[in-house]
Amino acid sequence: PQNPKTPERFQEPLFSTNLNLKIPMEEKIFMARVAEQAERFDDMVDFLRPILRDKGGDFSVEERNLLSVGFKNLIGGKRTAIRTISAIEQNPKYSKFGGALGQYKKKIEGELQKDCQNIINMIKQDAMKALSDPEGKAFFLKMVGDYYRYMAESAQGDVLTQAREGALEHYKLADTAGKDLQACNPIKLGLALNFSVFYYEVMQDNKHACQLAETALQDAMNKIDDVDEDTFRDAKSIIELLKENLTLWKEE
Repeated sequence: PQNPKTPERFQEPLFSTNLNLKIPMEEKIFMARVAEQAERFDDMVDFLRPILRDKGGDFSVEERNLLSVGFKNLIGGKRTAIRTISAIEQNPKYSKFGGALGQYKKKIEGELQKDCQNIINMIKQDAMKALSDPEGKAFFLKMVGDYYRYMAESAQGDVLTQAREGALEHYKLADTAGKDLQACNPIKLGLALNFSVFYYEVMQDNKHACQLAETALQDAMNKIDDVDEDTFRDAKSIIELLKENLTLWKEE
């Protein structure tokens, strides 16, 4: 869906635990896809939650992608709302409403932080409890780093410090876990993209962001002719984003 609508709160599981355990894995995955098409991302996460518990990290690429879509869309609307309110706050015409705008934004920020922490806990407690392959480890460690980064985007004080440190730690762990993956591996490239954005946006370290993105881009371009069609297609979109970011960052 192009314009997903994110639910207002991270709900408790849609079904009771006992009922969830009785539903076949295939049906849970099917219903997660249905919830995605229906733009019911809170329900999508609820369908995926028992899969996390049951599989303990042994996920196919399709299942990992479902988790990624469900989690990201769950908080996507809140991230957009916070940016929208921040833009309105900058308009002098609405300065007399500053107090109300600030309170409303703070409410949404609290919901976002709660959702992100719930997702981080789910990944750490369930998805990563039995991971062994480097690609899976890199994927989920990167995901934890992403959700700490999303928290840091609008956090302040101790919460900001905790989120910044959590993101940095897990991005570094993901980088170590995926160090032997091929340069054009979409997970390795996606990690470089998100890690560089973290340095640029959260750490405000333009130089480090450019170095990280440029190294990943150059390594990928050196190997792009050696990969299969599927890898090429996935890698190409990330390579384009790395190029766009580098163009913007170097201009600054």
